[in-house]
Amino acid sequence: MDRRNFLTASGIGLTGLMIPGFGNAVAAEVLLTKMDVARKKVLADIALNTATGAGASYCDVRIGRYLRQFVITREAKVQNVVNTESLGAGVRVIANGTWGFAATSDLSNAGIAKAAQQAVAIAKANSRSQTQPVQLAPNKGVGEVAWATPIRKNAMEVPIKDKADLLLGVNAAAMSAGANFVNSMLFLVNEQKYFASTDGSYIDQDVHRIWPTFTVTAIDKASGKFRSRDSLSSPVGMGYEYLDGGRHTALPNGLYGYSDAYDMKEDALEAAKQAQQKLKAPSVKPGKYDLVLDPSHTWLTIHESVGHPLELDRVLGYEANYAGTSFATLDKLKDKFQYGSKNVTLFADKVQPTTLGAVGYDDEGVKTKRWDLVKDGTLVNYQAIRDQVHILGQNESHGCCYADSWSSVQFQRMANVSLAPGKSPLSVDDMIKNVEKGIYIIGDGSFSIDQQRYNAQFGGQMFYEIENGKIKGMVEDVAYQIRTPEFWNACTAVCDERDYRFGGSFFDGKGQPGQVSAVSHGSSTARFDGINVISTARSLG
Repeated sequence: MDRRNFLTASGIGLTGLMIPGFGNAVAAEVLLTKMDVARKKVLADIALNTATGAGASYCDVRIGRYLRQFVITREAKVQNVVNTESLGAGVRVIANGTWGFAATSDLSNAGIAKAAQQAVAIAKANSRSQTQPVQLAPNKGVGEVAWATPIRKNAMEVPIKDKADLLLGVNAAAMSAGANFVNSMLFLVNEQKYFASTDGSYIDQDVHRIWPTFTVTAIDKASGKFRSRDSLSSPVGMGYEYLDGGRHTALPNGLYGYSDAYDMKEDALEAAKQAQQKLKAPSVKPGKYDLVLDPSHTWLTIHESVGHPLELDRVLGYEANYAGTSFATLDKLKDKFQYGSKNVTLFADKVQPTTLGAVGYDDEGVKTKRWDLVKDGTLVNYQAIRDQVHILGQNESHGCCYADSWSSVQFQRMANVSLAPGKSPLSVDDMIKNVEKGIYIIGDGSFSIDQQRYNAQFGGQMFYEIENGKIKGMVEDVAYQIRTPEFWNACTAVCDERDYRFGGSFFDGKGQPGQVSAVSHGSSTARFDGINVISTARSLG
C-alpha cells in the first residue's frame, strides 16, 4: 500500500465506519488507553489450553490492539483527522504436522476458545493434503516479559490541535517561500501486542512509530510547468520528540539530512526554494555517470534490490506477489555469490534504536537480533523464520516474523536491511572531490523493478551534476538503470559512520491477502561508478 492508496482510504474517516486496513474510527481519547495485561494472559491461557486439548502439538496466540492517527492538511486547511482502533486475537496452531489459523474480535472467554477450536479444525482439514510436516525451529520460552519502544513523548498524548498547528505552520512557511501548493501529513502508529505460546512465553510489547511528511509544489505560470519536492524526513520508531527539531547533518552545497530529530518547517522552507530551482534546472544528458547517493535516496534501492530478494520465501518461490520472486537462489549461497564489491556489507537488524522494525521479539516470540546478509561483497545468508530455517541447514529463527493485524497470520517479513558504513574515514565532501563526471542524488523517487529483483530503474528528489570534483548545479529528469549484482559490485566507496542515516517505508506491501509492514534502511553516502543514467523527459517524449 502506497501513500496515494492510503489517502484514498483515509478519506472515509467518519465515526463508526470501518476504515479498510486500519480498523474502526474512534475518538482520540481511545488512543490513550491500554488493555489490562492480566486479562490478556487469561485469554491467552484459554486459547493455549483449548488448542492443545483439541489435539494441537503447538499453539501461539496474539492479542493485538492496533491504534492509528492520521492528520492531513493542505495549504491553510485541515483536510482530515482519522483515529482508528483494531482489537482482536489470532490463534495459530500445528495439528497433524500442519498449520491452522483463526482470528476473532470476540475477546470473551468463549470467543477466544472458539477461535482456538477453529484453528485446530482448519489444521486437521489442511493436513489431508499436506505432503511434508511443518519443521519448527526450537525457541525457548522466556516467561513473562515486556518490551516498549523507548519514547520520551507519546505522540498520541499530544493534542490534535497542536499537531494541526504544526502542519499548518509548515504549510505557511512553504507558501511564504514561494510554493504554490503544499500538503502535509502526520501518521502515528501504536501497536499494543501480546504474544503467548506453548513454548512458555508471555510477551507484552508496546510499539510506537511516527512519520511526518509533506509535498511542496512550485509552478511556472507562464509555461504551466510544475515541479515538486517531498520532505526529507524518515519515518522512525520514536515518539513526538522526533519533531522537536534542531539537529541535522550538514551536507555539501548547503543541503542537510536529518538524524534523530527533524525540523519539519526548516525542511519545508528549503523544499519550496528547491522546487523553484527544479523548474529552471536543465534535463540531464544521458550517459554513464559515477553516482553519489545520499542515504535519503539509497534506502529505497537497498529495500528493493537487497531487502526483498533476500527474503527466503521469495528465494524459494513461495512468495511471488509485489514484484515477484528472487534471482538470489539457494545455489548462489552455496557458491559464495559475489553480490557486491568488497566495500559492501549488508545486514539485517531488528534491534537498531529508532528504526521502524525495532522490537524486542518478533510475532513468533523469537528474540530479535542482527545478522549479515552480504559480508564484504559475498552473499552469506537470507531472512528466514521458524518454519524456514531448516531449509538453510540452520536451527534458529532469524526473528523476522510479523503480522500487520491480529486478524492476519504472521509470516516472514523484511527486517531493517542496511548498508554498513565504510571502515575508513571519508566525508561526503571528500567523496565528491574524487568524482570527475557524476550525479549526486538526494531523496527517493519513482522506481520500477522486474519480477526477480534483478533489473531496476530508480529516480529521486534532487539531482546535482558533479564535474571535476565539484558540484556544478542542479539537473532534472534523472533516472538510473541497474542490474542488481552489477550495481552493488560498482560500489567503490562508502562514507564512514559519521554520515550514517536512516530512510524507510511505512507501508511496505507483501503477501496475498496483502499485508503492510514498516521497515527502515540505514546507510552512509555511497559511490557507484559507471552507472547508466537516462533522461525521463526524453523517455517520455
